[in-house]
Formats: sequence, structure tokens, C-alpha cells
Amino acid sequence: MDSITQALLGAALQGSLLGRIQGRRALVYGAVLATVPDLDVFVHYADPVSQMTYHRGFSHSLFVLTALGLALSTLVTALARWRWPDHGYRWPRLMLTFWLVLVTHPLLDAFTVYGTQLLWPLQVTPQSWAGVFIIDPLYSVPLLLTVVYAGVRGVGEGARRWLAAALVFSTLYLGCGIAGRLVSEQRFAAALDAQGIAHSHVRAVPMAFNTLLWRVMAKTPDGHYYEGVSSLLDTAPPEMQRQALHLDAAQPLAGVPLHERLRWFTGDWLRYDIIGDALVVSDLRMGMPSDYNFRFLMARRDAQGQWQPVQPSRWPGNSARAMFDRQMLGLLWQRIFDQRPPLPLAAWQVQSLGKDAALQR
Repeated sequence: MDSITQALLGAALQGSLLGRIQGRRALVYGAVLATVPDLDVFVHYADPVSQMTYHRGFSHSLFVLTALGLALSTLVTALARWRWPDHGYRWPRLMLTFWLVLVTHPLLDAFTVYGTQLLWPLQVTPQSWAGVFIIDPLYSVPLLLTVVYAGVRGVGEGARRWLAAALVFSTLYLGCGIAGRLVSEQRFAAALDAQGIAHSHVRAVPMAFNTLLWRVMAKTPDGHYYEGVSSLLDTAPPEMQRQALHLDAAQPLAGVPLHERLRWFTGDWLRYDIIGDALVVSDLRMGMPSDYNFRFLMARRDAQGQWQPVQPSRWPGNSARAMFDRQMLGLLWQRIFDQRPPLPLAAWQVQSLGKDAALQR
């Protein structure tokens, strides 16, 4: 999730658990501590694939953060016995508070689609539960309102109850997001089955700023995938289109370490496109239909026509800007409540391919 939401979650947790002792300072301490796992953004990597796949790694490990919570609570307990013996600090409550503030950060991140390495250093596929969009006002605003209320009125018993209520609501909301994802995946699979289309690996991800509208994908045995849009309010099958993964184009990257790491990180949700003399690899999980956030140039064709792997670089795209495009957001909002007219998926695909064609010139 976004850093502001992570800070709000930490403030609400520490305020509800230690507000009686620390007062308003608990909100500040919790907000600061909750942002610690994201300090890995200051680690510089040589290429964008490494930057993407090592982010949310060691600093988001439940093992590392548990050890940090243990060390921090032990240190604060010792300091409190010396400086504030009458404040009521106790190690079990400190440990519980610091541990929750720290580990809820990567757990919340795991509810997005990006991928979070909760079990680092174990080399398991990063957790990507895709229950909420990376920015979701319905999740964040209740936390914001209660933290502001506690900051203005003080962290008394009433404020602590409101903070706890916001935490319960936010947790239930995450559960609703997972349920919405499962419903969307089942509907999409049923629509493919009704057309006699063989498929596997159905994957739904929430679209911008809500958990009612979902982008859903399904791979087929012949190396293609279907991509469509489904609202939880739909009464008819979702609109969808068939696209190629172009798996044969991936041959020049066979055995290349960064390519293998990208496959591992994304669960192999990758598409390959030859654009002029460039081989572009796209992470299908994030972005708008047919226009994805993470695209990488990973090989080039040399003068002899042979493909040569290169150090990856970002391939330009407009998906991130499209998320804040007023016209597109308007269409998405309308699509939540009404399937007619359907979203112009084919036109968006042509627009994306046209943009890439222009870059070749």
C-alpha cells in the first residue's frame, strides 16, 4: 500500500495499544515505526528488474521484523525502567505493539498484487494476494479520520475505542477484497467454460481505487491469455479479449538470471513483445488492460540479426498516467454499475500498440 496508509495503520495500532501511556506521541511513534520496512527504497540497484524484485524483500521479512520488534521492545523496556519507572511500560505489551506495527506493514503490502517476500530468505514466490488496489480510499479514510480525531482530542479511552473500531473495519475490508477477487475469478472462469475455452491460472486484480471492478486474466494451453473486466455488480458475462503471450520470443532470455528472477517474482505472468529490434518483457499483473506498469527492455537484435540479452531498462508506457486520467477513470466508474456500453478494450489495445510503434521510428 501507499506510505501514508502504512503510517496511518501504524499510528492507529500504537495509539490503541500504548496511547494510555504515551498519549499523542504514540500516534507519531507508530507512524514512524510503520514506515521502517520501506527504507529499502533507498537501496540502489543497477537495473530496474533488480529494483523491482528486491524491493519488499529482506526489510519486509516476517523473520527480520520479528527480530527487530524483539530487540526494540527489549531496549525500550530497559530504558523505561531507568528513565520512566512509573509510566507502566511492560515488555509483553511493548513487544506486541512493536511487532504488530512492524509486521502489519508487509502483511498489508501482501494484500496488493505487487509481491511481498514475507518469508525471506526462503526463496518462495512472493505473496501477492491482490485483495486491494495499492491506493484505496475506503481502506485509508477511516484510519485517517480516527487518527486525526485522536491527535486533536487526545488518546483517551474514547479515542482508543475509535482507533480499534477503524482497525477492525480495515481488517474486514481486506477480507471483503479477497472475497471479491475469488468471485471475479470464478465468474471469468465460468464465462470461458461457457464458450468452451480451455484455460488455467485465472488471476484477478482490483482496478484503480476500488474493490468492485476487477481486471481478470486467464492463460490458455496454446500460449495465449484472455483479459477482461468484471464488476461484482455484473449480471452478464464480462467483456474480454484474447491476446498472445509470444512465449517463443522468450528464447533469447533462456537461463538469463534476471529473466529467471522476474519469472519467479511475478509467478510467470509475463508477456514478450518484439518491437523493432527490442525484446520487451511485460509484467501482466499491474496496469490497465493492454497497457502494463512494468515493462522492460531485456534483449536487442545485433547487426547479424541475433538476439543478445542486455542490462534491463524500463520501456516507456503510459499506464501509470492512465490511472489518473479523468476520462478513463470516468469510464471505469461507470463500468462498476453498468455493463453497457462495455469498456473499449480493443481500442485501448490499439492505442497501446500504436504508442509502441511510434517509439520505433
